[in-house]
Amino acid sequence: MKMHVGINVTQLNKSIEFYTKVFHSEPVKAKSDYAKFLLDDPGLNFTLNLKDEVSGNQVGHFGFQVETLEEVLQHKNRLENLGFFAREEIDVTCCYATQDKFWVTDPDGNEWEFFYTKGDVEDLDTITSCCNTQPTELEIKTNSCC
Repeated sequence: MKMHVGINVTQLNKSIEFYTKVFHSEPVKAKSDYAKFLLDDPGLNFTLNLKDEVSGNQVGHFGFQVETLEEVLQHKNRLENLGFFAREEIDVTCCYATQDKFWVTDPDGNEWEFFYTKGDVEDLDTITSCCNTQPTELEIKTNSCC
């Protein structure tokens, strides 16, 4: 079984570039108004649907839960090496758990977290903006090489 997520995008080519890097996988289907990624780990059927307009982030956020802090840092380093700005949060209390994570933002403002859950907590720190993502401008550094 695979989970399916379909999101509306306004910049299909930029979104394909973003998700190819984030998923570390090419789309299995790409048309002028559509792209589909099929991932085995995690099991995900993820589609991009081109629209004239998208109004903000229609979901709270998306994410990948990994097994260790080392995996979080591996993904963070991989994406930073590809030119992404990654907002890091280490040893934060979120969703009634202590977590290490980082965030990246797609071209339409959807935020993705890669996180490792260290352990559960009973109470949330009300000062923290847990999983209340603040959309930030996507920063992709470009190389003049190749």
